[in-house]
Amino acid sequence: MSKRMLRSVLAAALSAVVVFGAASGLAGKSSDIRADAGSTAVVAGADVTDDTSWN
Repeated sequence: MSKRMLRSVLAAALSAVVVFGAASGLAGKSSDIRADAGSTAVVAGADVTDDTSWN
């Protein structure tokens, strides 16, 4: 009987974790907006200094 109860408790805990994770993922907070990486456009043929060295 104790094994059956342990399985039931573990199944209930796992189900609760899954439900909580799905609910928090669907919340859609405004803080989920990606930050601007600040990347710049690359221009073809522009003079670029090669700053890749092992020194």
